[in-house]
Amino acid sequence: MSTIDLSRPPAAQGFRMPAEWEPHRATWLSWPHKEASWPGILDHIPPIFVRMVEELVRGEEVHINVLDTEMEREVRARLQHAGVPEARVHLHCIPNNDAWIRDHGPAFLVREIDGRREQVIVDWGYNAWGGKYPPFDLDDRVPTLIGEKFNIPVFHPGIVMEGGSIDVNGQGTLLTSEACLLNENRNPHLSREQIELYLRDYYGVRHILWLGDGIAGDDTDGHIDDITRFIGPNTVVTVIEDRASDENFEPLRENLMRLQKMSDEEGRGLRIYQLPMPNPVEFEGQRLPASYANFYIGNEVVLMPAYGCRADETAQSILQVLFPGRRVAAIDCRELVWGLGAFHCLTQQWPL
Repeated sequence: MSTIDLSRPPAAQGFRMPAEWEPHRATWLSWPHKEASWPGILDHIPPIFVRMVEELVRGEEVHINVLDTEMEREVRARLQHAGVPEARVHLHCIPNNDAWIRDHGPAFLVREIDGRREQVIVDWGYNAWGGKYPPFDLDDRVPTLIGEKFNIPVFHPGIVMEGGSIDVNGQGTLLTSEACLLNENRNPHLSREQIELYLRDYYGVRHILWLGDGIAGDDTDGHIDDITRFIGPNTVVTVIEDRASDENFEPLRENLMRLQKMSDEEGRGLRIYQLPMPNPVEFEGQRLPASYANFYIGNEVVLMPAYGCRADETAQSILQVLFPGRRVAAIDCRELVWGLGAFHCLTQQWPL
């Protein structure tokens, strides 16, 4: 019988974070309820969540955090009205401050031992992207509460880290950005080398790739899931802005040039595919972080944000070629992104 020592980093015990495309047991969501995240249009957001659940349950369970029994009844009624199979959806009264579970939710790690797979959760510290949107105390507790509910051991590294700030290939390589992880509003007491040690110890990686700046309008200070994503062990997609006058043009070109010089954990150069950027999306004069890179890879579907422009079709076609075994569902996110995020920000995979 194996034992898990919570006093030692999970990587030292053989744990790793699987890639997003590896088989899921489920996808986790936190149901939207914070008016300040979608001021004036919060009532437009639950129907988008229903659409997400409809797409996901065709290939996996969906687990949803709700505030209380009243919200649980509301969510069940919405899903029943849409004809979503009840057996595939599980609601949990786990209080939270906001819907962005990619950043406040559990990071699941796995290992194979004695012919079976074991799981642990990493509960990073969470401070709402550098203390921008208090309160965030309920969000900060979500991973541990999920661990307690499902009897999954929980590690607490003791530093701030958001799920959208990293991406892994499941083989030992991690992508991140300097703009976010080196920002003084996260872990000002840590050097780059010290942060890398935490990444290795608590994600089970050994090779770390650093990009530069994020996209315009991104209040997370440059999350990688709006820029570049792994879609295979040696393959990434990265967004490119073709309009030289756009403020994203130079930072995204710089990131592409960095990628072209990078390699994976085996020393192989990366295979790089480019995604366009949509036309700029603004709301009340504010530039929003609209990006096709903020897709989510489910067991049978890729949830792709769409923005009502010609580039939607191009991005969907590219992703459909890159994910031949999954359907790419393009869903209008022009209102969703008013909350400053899209599908990847709102989901967290629970691996098998």
